[in-house]
Amino acid sequence: MTNQATSGFTRRSLLGMFAATAVIAAPTYSNAFGVLKGAGDIRRISMYSGRTGEAMDTIYWIEGEYIPEVMKEINHFMRDWRSNDTIPMDMRTVDIMAASHRLMDVSEPYMLLSGYRSPATNALLRSKSKGVAKNSLHMVGQAADLRLKSRSVGQMAKAAAACASGGVGKYSRSDFVHMDCGPVRSWGG
Repeated sequence: MTNQATSGFTRRSLLGMFAATAVIAAPTYSNAFGVLKGAGDIRRISMYSGRTGEAMDTIYWIEGEYIPEVMKEINHFMRDWRSNDTIPMDMRTVDIMAASHRLMDVSEPYMLLSGYRSPATNALLRSKSKGVAKNSLHMVGQAADLRLKSRSVGQMAKAAAACASGGVGKYSRSDFVHMDCGPVRSWGG
């Protein structure tokens, strides 16, 4: 064990320096410096949208606190791209996504296929597919459909299920996994 008095660094100060470095490296964090005092534990989400061409790689939680400005960016990113409508996403879903990503030990960002869906979009998709729930958690900002090129649907679903924090749907034919913060359950193949 290292003597903190002789090294001059504590675990907390090292984590704080890491978080500050990450914030400087991520332009979307330019307004977040005020929350870095005593920063330690962080949560990061990395994803892109093939529909909008947008990408996001950001720290959204530092030492027990969600960062409001970043939460707004996540809400906008996960919007219904068909109608451009946004709602506050349930950050528990983002936590599940981030934890699953970390468990898979992958640097590739998620491809976001669907985050928030307006009732009109959900009805449209439901008219075209049996796999779309009438009362989908997408409509209340509690679900995301995600894909990774470097991981199989099974690997992604296993990581999400290991979080034991919500629903996990495997859609192998369409090559994506549904993650939500609703009741713990799983389906699909």
